Amino acid sequence: MTKADEKPPALEDSRGLKCPLPALKTRRALARLEGGATLIVLADDPMAAIDIPHLVRELGDELVEASQQAAALRFVIRKRAGGGRS
Repeated sequence: MTKADEKPPALEDSRGLKCPLPALKTRRALARLEGGATLIVLADDPMAAIDIPHLVRELGDELVEASQQAAALRFVIRKRAGGGRS
């Protein structure tokens, strides 16, 4: 697959939601993606800094990046290849 063939990352905007909703919405968003796809998660609940990385490890996916942008946390997650799970 070439760069031109890659799908843009999916976006899960969980800003304004409190724990545990950002993690739950992230789990659902990842379940909808194909293996190898990328998901960007935005959240402003401080607990997301703990919950999202923990969820990613639990699912076996890759946390590509975690950063703070203005008032939001930003996570870039790559779903593991062959990640057929619910």
